[in-house]
Amino acid sequence: MTLTRTSIIAYILFSLLTLNAHSADRDIEAAVNSPHRSAANKARDVFRHPVETLQFFGIKPTMKVLEILPGRGWYTEILAPYLAEKGHLTVASFGENNPNKYLANIHKDFAKMMALEPAIYGKVKTVLFQEDSYLQAIPDASIDMVLTFRNSHNWIRYGGIEEIYAAFNRVLKPGGVLGVVQHRANKGSDAKTTAEKGYVPKSYLIRLVENNGFELVDTSEINANPKDTKDHPKGVWTLPPSYRLKAVDKDKYTAIGESDRMTLRFIKQ
Repeated sequence: MTLTRTSIIAYILFSLLTLNAHSADRDIEAAVNSPHRSAANKARDVFRHPVETLQFFGIKPTMKVLEILPGRGWYTEILAPYLAEKGHLTVASFGENNPNKYLANIHKDFAKMMALEPAIYGKVKTVLFQEDSYLQAIPDASIDMVLTFRNSHNWIRYGGIEEIYAAFNRVLKPGGVLGVVQHRANKGSDAKTTAEKGYVPKSYLIRLVENNGFELVDTSEINANPKDTKDHPKGVWTLPPSYRLKAVDKDKYTAIGESDRMTLRFIKQ
């Protein structure tokens, strides 16, 4: 077969893109397998599939990424070293002065984790995530990717979900990626009812996000769990890692594992 100049160039470009993709994937794996991660957090990998999830979202080490409400830093442990050299990570957290003591303490635990490894977390920027001024510290169209993990149910419960997803759209660059992982309610469920248990209907969430300037481009079953019956006494918090019932039926809930989750990738229109 005789190769034309065009086909040779196309082959070279394809090879370079493939090489870069493989390199980015290896960088994710290295961050996930890094010894700085806590043993407790690594134990959750079997349920949260961080390598596959971040690959699905299409993250690249050169991106400016915004992580929404990192909790005590489960994903921050992975994102910070992955983005440290070529990209940048911003986290929007509750702040130590939040009037809700529980939320303030979560932020304090997060800050302690960050302080333990300044070489890893020293470049991470933290902004406040607060009502009535969502992400105002972040300029318009300045972020390549926004990531939110298991937060949407609380924005339904306590209000603000429309404004929050609108804020995500504002800070993202045109064509920027929004990655969402969320506990998934049964099809046809009422969102306000299921959100009280931590679950959100997939169709409801997709419609809401698309109504705020996004287009759904792909879904994944990476974080699905068919063992989750979604009828637990304390909702999603009955399951690990929360175990709200403590020792009651703990073996049963351990066998189920973490919740059934939808994994959605949107782009800003």
